[in-house]
Amino acid sequence: MSGISELIEKARNRVASQHLPYVGALLPAEAYDLLQQVPAARLVDVRTRAEWRYVGRIPGAVEIEWQTYPEGRPNPDFMRELEAQIDKEAPVMFICRSGARSHSAAVAAAAAGYSQAFNVLEGFEGDKDSHGHRNSIGGWRIAGLPWTQG
Repeated sequence: MSGISELIEKARNRVASQHLPYVGALLPAEAYDLLQQVPAARLVDVRTRAEWRYVGRIPGAVEIEWQTYPEGRPNPDFMRELEAQIDKEAPVMFICRSGARSHSAAVAAAAAGYSQAFNVLEGFEGDKDSHGHRNSIGGWRIAGLPWTQG
């Protein structure tokens, strides 16, 4: 498990300089490693139902919208749904399209008492390239991690 300790230390170092309230920030491959090596770890996909259906899903991820589709309003039931499915002591990683909504979800989870909340940097689709397109720079899919088309 020393590999996991090193991974978590990297994740902590990424957020330390920014004084973020969650425990760390993981790259997609690191999040996948944590899922594989720590049985209690959970990945929470906070994208919308439309994104899960039309862009792709991560097998085994807990799906809870951070913002509702199609309105784009904050999901008023987010924390209730999270608490119903995820133990507050378990490592919980939040992922979205690019890392922004998941950052907000990790902040909210940490504030609600989730002691091991992580943000997954780059998200599912990664950053935009020079043409404004995703899925070519970073992200879960580009890393070759498991996903299925909706």
